[in-house]
Amino acid sequence: MLPDPITAKNLNIYGDDELPWSRALKAAEQGIGAMETAAFLSTVAPNGSPHSAGIGAIAHNGYLYFTSGPGTRKSRNLTQNPACTLSFRLPEVDLVFEGHAHRTTDIPELDAVTALYRTGGWPAERAGDTVNAPYSAQSAGPAPWYLYRFTIHTAIGVALADPHGATSWRFA
Repeated sequence: MLPDPITAKNLNIYGDDELPWSRALKAAEQGIGAMETAAFLSTVAPNGSPHSAGIGAIAHNGYLYFTSGPGTRKSRNLTQNPACTLSFRLPEVDLVFEGHAHRTTDIPELDAVTALYRTGGWPAERAGDTVNAPYSAQSAGPAPWYLYRFTIHTAIGVALADPHGATSWRFA
């Protein structure tokens, strides 16, 4: 599902042990793609102003994916600056991923990801090099939507239940 980190740094200021990646990964596997999981994409506009929007994300082959309409603020921001974060409230762990998102037009990739969306309950289909469905989140803009592939550079996790902990992981 998600890649393994190459380094970890304990961020806990209360003396708790490092949060193991295995625990964060289990939470990600349970929560990412679930309808009830809160997920937010944060981007930066060309003038430096921040922007955040709720999104529906899915994990596949070591990447995170989300859709966005071509005319939305988040798509315009990503065209200018692909650096962004994806934040999730997961079972027992909050996770923030830092990385880069780029539109993908790869047909097999679009087919695989839209199939995963359908498995999760959203009737998405590939339409050429875009995604189409009878509905989406209001923040996505009107169909068709671009599919973005998010490459993880860093993740920061904070445990919400015992044993508590906070850790930062770096990926290749």
